[in-house]
Amino acid sequence: MILAIVIVISATLALVVILSVAVTRSLQVKGSVRTALAIRPIDIEAFRNLIDPAEDGYLRRRLPPAQFRVVRRERLRAMAAYVHVAGSNAAVLVRVGEAALASADPHVAGAAQQLVSDALLLRRNTTVALVRIYLALAWPSSGFAALRVVEHYEQLSGAAMRLGRLQNPAVAVRLSASI
Repeated sequence: MILAIVIVISATLALVVILSVAVTRSLQVKGSVRTALAIRPIDIEAFRNLIDPAEDGYLRRRLPPAQFRVVRRERLRAMAAYVHVAGSNAAVLVRVGEAALASADPHVAGAAQQLVSDALLLRRNTTVALVRIYLALAWPSSGFAALRVVEHYEQLSGAAMRLGRLQNPAVAVRLSASI
């Protein structure tokens, strides 16, 4: 009788351990999938069009001042949305890069370090760019340059693609949308 109780308790404990391991691994897989899905592609050409000073000059020449300010504010809001997405993608890639830093392969670890560095730099630049955009919303006729954000985003995209190819050559990593 005691032997049967010990076996039932042992089997129950074993079942609990097996289920907890299965649930933990399932959550880890979902977390990595969620990280990959958290990256939202950016249309770089549309972003470049928004920050192009020549485009602003054209609009300034063709539109009455009141209408230019309205259009400029809309363009600044769109810029802010692009910059915000770029910053969010950079935050995701910091986590991806930090996870890859523990790799035994020195090429993967080096690519991960480069990705983390580029992502942290982009995060800083997006914060500065957002401050400048919000100031420009108050004074729409003032100048603005988010070119550094676009350049750093393209660098970050290259670093992410390098790390992705080293870790899993069969899966493409895209941070910018194709037209």
